[in-house]
Amino acid sequence: MKIKLSEKDKSMLDGGFGGAVKMAMRILLAMAKAYGANEFLDISSAHIDGCLYHGDSGLEFADRLVQGGGQVVVPTTLNVGSVDLLHPEAFQGTAVQAERGAKTMKLYEEMGCKPIFTCTPYQAMHRPEFGSQIMWAESNAIVFANSVLGARTNRYGDFIDICGAITGRAPAFGLHLTENRRATRVFSVEYLPQHLFEKDVFYPVLGYYLGLHNQQHIPAVIGLPPNITEDQLKILGAASASSGALALFHIVGKTPEAPTLKDACQGEIPQEVIQVTMQDIRESVSHLSTVPDGPINVVALGSPHFSMDEFASLMPLLEQYPIHPSVQFMVCTNRLALTGLKRKGWLDSLREMNVQIVVDTCVVVAPLIKANHGTLMTNSGKFAHYTPGNTGFNVIFGSLEECVRSASQGNVWRDKSLWQQ
Repeated sequence: MKIKLSEKDKSMLDGGFGGAVKMAMRILLAMAKAYGANEFLDISSAHIDGCLYHGDSGLEFADRLVQGGGQVVVPTTLNVGSVDLLHPEAFQGTAVQAERGAKTMKLYEEMGCKPIFTCTPYQAMHRPEFGSQIMWAESNAIVFANSVLGARTNRYGDFIDICGAITGRAPAFGLHLTENRRATRVFSVEYLPQHLFEKDVFYPVLGYYLGLHNQQHIPAVIGLPPNITEDQLKILGAASASSGALALFHIVGKTPEAPTLKDACQGEIPQEVIQVTMQDIRESVSHLSTVPDGPINVVALGSPHFSMDEFASLMPLLEQYPIHPSVQFMVCTNRLALTGLKRKGWLDSLREMNVQIVVDTCVVVAPLIKANHGTLMTNSGKFAHYTPGNTGFNVIFGSLEECVRSASQGNVWRDKSLWQQ
C-alpha cells in the first residue's frame, strides 16, 4: 500500500529538517507500513517512555537523536526514568547503572521534553483536550488519555514515542480513528454489592478482570456510579492495561465518549454482554497475590504515581498504625505532588513516620528495595502484576488500609468483610 505523504513529510524524509528528524520519519514510515496506515496525521502532544534506561542501545539511540539536532515540536513530557534524581541515594543498583540511567534522562531533556518524570502526566499539568490526536507511551497514561480525557493515541512504546514528538506526526491507524474506538463488549456490574463501589480497592480488581477478558475488544462498563473519582479511574485503567494491554475503556454515564451505551457502541449492537459476578471479582483478587498471607518485607504504593488525594487518605492511617521497623514503606509520586506535600507540611511528617517518598521513578522499574528477596505488599494492580517478574519478590495485594495495618505489624492484616457478598 502506498502511503500518502505531505510535502513536509517528504522533506523530513529527505533530510530537510536534519538528521534526527530524517531518522525519526523513516522509523514512523516503517511503522505506518506495518500497520497498514495510508497517511499520517498531526499530533498535539507526546509522552515519552523511552527515557527509562534498559541498556546501552536505548542510550545510544537517544544520543544519536541529540547529535542529529532532534528537538520536540509538540508539548512533550517524560515518563519515569531509572533514577530518583532528587534522592539519588535511594538507588540500590550499581554506580554504572545509575550514571547511565541519569544520562538517558538528561538526553531526553536536551531534546526539549519536560522533565516531570511521571507515569501520570495527566495529574501533573499535561492534559490533552478531548478529541486531540496525541502520541503517548506508558500503558496507564495511554488508557487514561483515551478513556478519561477522550484524546486519541495508540499504545506507543519506547523510541517510537520520541519519533512522533520530534516530527509532530503519527500514522493514522488504530485508536486514532473514530470507527476503531467503538465498544464491542459490554460488562454489567449492576448486581455487585453497592458498597464495593465506594472502596478504592475494588477498581484495580475490576480493571484487572477487564484486561484479562478484553485482549481483542474495547469494553463498556454499565452500572458504576457517576461519582467514580479520577483516581479510581486511574487505578482501574492501570490494572487493565497491565493484565490485558487495554488501551481504551468506556464507563457509561461517566467517560466522555459514553454518555449512553448507544454512544459507546456507536449505535451498533455489542458482540457480547457479560454479567460480572462476585465470583469473578474474587478470582481476580486471587490472581493479584502470588503467596498466602504472612510476613511482609516491603509495602510499595504509587503505581500509577500517588496523587495528593491519595496522600490525604494515607496520612490518617499512618498516624493510627505506625510502621514496623522491619518493613520498608515506599510511596512513588511525582514532583508536583512532592511540592504539595511540602506545602502542607506532610513531607516531614511522612519521613518521621519512616515513609520513603520516591519521585522520578518507581519500584518496578528501578532497584529501590533494600532487601534482596522477600514479600512486597501493595494496593496497586499494576505493581501486583509486575512485581514478581521485575523485582523477584513475592507479592500480596490488599486495600490501602490493609497495606498500612500490615506494615504496622509486619504481617498481613485483612479486612474480612471486604469481598463478602
